[in-house]
Amino acid sequence: MQPTSADWIALALARGIGPVRCGSLLHGELDAVAAATLLAKARESVSCERIHRLADWCARNDIVMVTPADDSYPAVLAMIPDPPPLLFVRGDASLLTRPQIAVVGARRASRRGLADAAWIAGELTRVGLLVTSGLALGVDGAAHEAALAAGGPTLAVLGSGPDRIYPQRHLDLAARVRQCGALVTEFMPGMAPAPHHFPRRNRLISGLSLGVVVVEAAEHSGSLITARLAATQGREVFAMPATARDPGGRGCHRLIREGARLLTSIDDVLEELPAELCGSLQPPAPSSGPTSCAAQSGAGPTQGEDRLLSLFDAEGSVFDELLLRSGLDAATLNARLFELELDGRVARERQRWVKLM
Repeated sequence: MQPTSADWIALALARGIGPVRCGSLLHGELDAVAAATLLAKARESVSCERIHRLADWCARNDIVMVTPADDSYPAVLAMIPDPPPLLFVRGDASLLTRPQIAVVGARRASRRGLADAAWIAGELTRVGLLVTSGLALGVDGAAHEAALAAGGPTLAVLGSGPDRIYPQRHLDLAARVRQCGALVTEFMPGMAPAPHHFPRRNRLISGLSLGVVVVEAAEHSGSLITARLAATQGREVFAMPATARDPGGRGCHRLIREGARLLTSIDDVLEELPAELCGSLQPPAPSSGPTSCAAQSGAGPTQGEDRLLSLFDAEGSVFDELLLRSGLDAATLNARLFELELDGRVARERQRWVKLM
């Protein structure tokens, strides 16, 4: 007997049953007796009422629960050794089954790193691949922003519950990702982000994807964890090179030495994908309407951005000064500064923002 959605939800809620044992059940590695025992343990420890309460809460908050019993559970994720028994999705759950490429990298990325992340994410989106990342500052945020600016959806995997956005500076970005793509997590509602959550999140980023692109990573960065998880999951790993003396590129150079594919163009990614998949990709349709993802991304200079530039001191301004002068909320100000940085109109120098033109 195949487990039902309610069975998988019970497995997710039950104590002492983790993704590895759920993977054994999903992959058919348990005999009939062991499988029945595992399911009975989960259903005995989790009441039907608790499952109904969770389902009702998700319905009220426009959150979709996806389990391996559902068609929207991605086949590539089901193949990893420790697949999540339950995913919470805010946005378009059907995107989970789209061909995805992850773009990850440094949180404290340089201007070159941010530009590289935006370039490859835009290229991936324009050929019809879904860009997946972790909503973090730096490279992750640049990848999501570029995917939206290219008119496509994007997928953000959270290290917290579906109702807890982290970092707070990406509240506005998360809202736009949700509207034009999806926010995904395996963590229960109300769970705050925690350091031990992020390796688990990283395995989902790579597990959902056909390959992982690493942009600007130090030698001991979390992005290398994602890359190594991708390799163990049988995914392709791509690394973008940096200059020889750039410490922010040492992680990428190390990955290349260890066998990652050197990434210099979108063709490097496409050559590693099955030909039949590349032939079936659907690039985003051009749209100039107010509901398009590109329009909602805030791409391109606006009157609001021009006004923001006029608020800069000659020697630069700290974030809090700009927050006070502009009257914007922190999330909106951060998004506008990021767009101006990608356009080459401002730069971050230590703790100050400096106008370049």
